[in-house]
Amino acid sequence: MTRRFFGTDGIRGRTNAGVMTAATAMRVGQAAGTHFVRGGHRHRVVIGKDTRLSGYMMESALVAGFTSVGMDVIMTGPLPTPAIALLTREMRADLGVMISASHNLFPDNGIKLFGPDGFKLSDETEAEIERLMDAEPQLAPAEKIGRARRIEDARGRYIHAVKRSIGSDISFDGLKVVVDCAHGAAYQVAPSAIWELGAEVVALGVAPNGTNINDKVGSTAIEALQAKVVEEGADIGIALDGDADRLIVVDEKGRAVDGDQIMALIATRMHEKGALTGGGVVATVMSNLGLERYLSGIGLSLERTKVGDRYVLEKMREGGFNVGGEQSGHMILIDHATTGDGTVAALRVLASLVREGRPASEILHLFDPVPQLLKNVRYDGGKPLEDGAVKSAIAEAERVLEGHGRLVIRPSGTEPVIRVMAEGDDPGEVEQVVDSICEAVRQAA
Repeated sequence: MTRRFFGTDGIRGRTNAGVMTAATAMRVGQAAGTHFVRGGHRHRVVIGKDTRLSGYMMESALVAGFTSVGMDVIMTGPLPTPAIALLTREMRADLGVMISASHNLFPDNGIKLFGPDGFKLSDETEAEIERLMDAEPQLAPAEKIGRARRIEDARGRYIHAVKRSIGSDISFDGLKVVVDCAHGAAYQVAPSAIWELGAEVVALGVAPNGTNINDKVGSTAIEALQAKVVEEGADIGIALDGDADRLIVVDEKGRAVDGDQIMALIATRMHEKGALTGGGVVATVMSNLGLERYLSGIGLSLERTKVGDRYVLEKMREGGFNVGGEQSGHMILIDHATTGDGTVAALRVLASLVREGRPASEILHLFDPVPQLLKNVRYDGGKPLEDGAVKSAIAEAERVLEGHGRLVIRPSGTEPVIRVMAEGDDPGEVEQVVDSICEAVRQAA
């Protein structure tokens, strides 16, 4: 079945254009509400959002949709995506909704759905909701229309939960931490949690105005954080994205640390304590070969999946892994969260900083990344990856890199672009194979 609304991470697009309209949001509410109204109990849904201007519109439309089919609505206001997953489970709700377009700029927005267990919905459930969106809504009789209310203690509940993710013996006294919240969903909770644990907090990206989310701040634009860490003489910098499910770190020297090094640190410390399950870490095909070699050297595996944190999570649940993530900064610590949680991962990094008493530049450099190059090739139409010359170029690149490198070729899921990534011990060789494949794709397109 072709999916018209749901992608790899819910529904996302430019607001008041395409699928991301108030009308669509109301239909999502009616369809998802219809699907999850089961039995005679009073049904409820938890709705959170980030700080985008369009969040008010989307929230109101979703509330109208859910209440019209008989669901009660609990609204939290701006909170991270993992907080909504947590509250859905803790409040015994039938469904959770996060209104966010993650790291995208403010004109975009999105809708992510969580089941009563706090995990993202399966492909099959999303397909059923899409089917119901095309059907006439099953409106509740007047006396069974749902009610809506806001809860005031949602932030406190989440702060308490993330603080419990590290040992009660840990204090961040003496640490100076720059926290960049991308003017997004964590602008209150992340600095508060870190401050409550004893750190001196210098906050960036904590003045949302509806249109500045992810704008020159956050995990996808870390230059401001790098400068502030050096200027303040801070021990470390923490960068979250708009919905705070992603983490990038900046060490005391102002150097960026990606998700691969963060996963290596967290997995190593858990392995040393006997707390790591599954025998390794789950990451995507984009994680660096250096991570794979490092983990192998300490007796751990690296299980790879397609790009997308939902695929990482699926593999983690299948194989009993409790640490997974993406090079881009999605960190999934399944003992503490049912989806990526940048704040929880940040607290684990800070705890390691305290326990080891060494600079961030040392504890967050567990391996040297293998030279890696990614290039995108835009094409006008057709299927260039099926072209004979492209296939030959790919086969030749695989032969060249065999035994000491990796090649990943994948079409974008959202635009007519082929992504060509290679890594290997010889940077010149890596560049050569990437360029040869890109040129073949251009010729085929």
